[in-house]
Amino acid sequence: MQNILQVLLGVKQQTQVQTSSYLNLRTTRGEQCGSGSGSGGGGGGGGSSVRGGREARRMRLSWTMAPSGSRSIKTGCQRVLYWIPVLFIALIVAWSYYAYVLQLCIVSIEDTGEKVIYLLVYHVIFIMFVWAYWQTIFTRPMNPLKEWTCLEHLALILTTALRLCRFHLSYSDKELLEREDRGESQQEILRRIAKDLPIYTRTNSGAIRFCDRCQLLKPDRCHHCSVCDKCILKMDHHCPWVNNCVGFSNYKFFMLFLAYSLLYCLFITATDLQYFIKFWMNSLPDTQAKFHILFLFFSASMFSVSLASLFTYHCWLVCKNRSTLEAVRSPVFRHGIDKNGFSLGCSKNFRQVFGDELKYWPIPVFSGLFDSSKALVTCNFKSRVKDKQVKDFRLCLKNHNLGDGCSFPACLVNLDPEQPSSPPGSNPASK
Repeated sequence: MQNILQVLLGVKQQTQVQTSSYLNLRTTRGEQCGSGSGSGGGGGGGGSSVRGGREARRMRLSWTMAPSGSRSIKTGCQRVLYWIPVLFIALIVAWSYYAYVLQLCIVSIEDTGEKVIYLLVYHVIFIMFVWAYWQTIFTRPMNPLKEWTCLEHLALILTTALRLCRFHLSYSDKELLEREDRGESQQEILRRIAKDLPIYTRTNSGAIRFCDRCQLLKPDRCHHCSVCDKCILKMDHHCPWVNNCVGFSNYKFFMLFLAYSLLYCLFITATDLQYFIKFWMNSLPDTQAKFHILFLFFSASMFSVSLASLFTYHCWLVCKNRSTLEAVRSPVFRHGIDKNGFSLGCSKNFRQVFGDELKYWPIPVFSGLFDSSKALVTCNFKSRVKDKQVKDFRLCLKNHNLGDGCSFPACLVNLDPEQPSSPPGSNPASK
């Protein structure tokens, strides 16, 4: 274990040195381009556009590396504002707890047995709801790693970290890409780099999906979030109500959050209904509790309707193995657009999010990645494969998980004829 830590620390230091050298190189080249454009005066349109692009990249780099005081204040204010929806939900939940437990159960309900049952069931649902909401908010979304920073969880994330780091460009690749001015030449470089990676999706024009902001080749189903300012693995959407990106690492928590919040609202609505009717019949004592009962019923009912529609929609997405982004715009493979490109059937699609072990499905703990005692194997087979490949594919799905965040099994339909076959456990090459 100590040897592994020493190796990782060495790689981390080397990555930092290479990144620093690359940033200095880009800044120096930008200054040279800026001085050249100032003295050249009458250059051609193509040359000026190239110099302008490099100058823009240099200015963006300096903006990122050395933020001004006004930019820091603006960023801080934005971060505070992003927490307002979360604070709003927290206040509503806190009031609902006060209104239900104190005003309804303790003050208004006279039957002791009914009161105890309501309180026990309510607190079980409440704890699971808050737990799932907490996990959705504070679970950091996974992104293609550039270096290792979480050595205390090394035994669990080592395999994933080694895979994710490959999507970032090396120092030499960045330098080579920086020299090229033509888009076709840059695409050739990116295709050469991507040939050893499990990347099968493309842009609408058929190009390699590359994030200029993060300087990485985007894994399948990975998208850049403008709010988080980083690429998120299997990004579904950025949710303002949790102030976090919903993606590969917390999608199960988000689904459980929707399920338990819906159950929470339905339980309050059902148990508060008879006392809501008594309120309209003037059968309740004339205390402040009756107003809490009234607003509790209305708020729980309204939230139930919205949560039911949202939860139903995401259940449909899970059964189809699509993210919200993929439902809006279907993924593009080399053979063309395929809205069902990642669907493996309802059962396998569900297990890809919730994991293979049924006992962990209702609990807000991560169960969709891999066990540290298992090897992490990625399946990347397209359709119209031979019988042996189908058997290998199904065997791999049976013995291992259905996706590791940076790559996912493809469905057995709409085959890419150019995709070479490979045995389970190895990554087929993309041409």
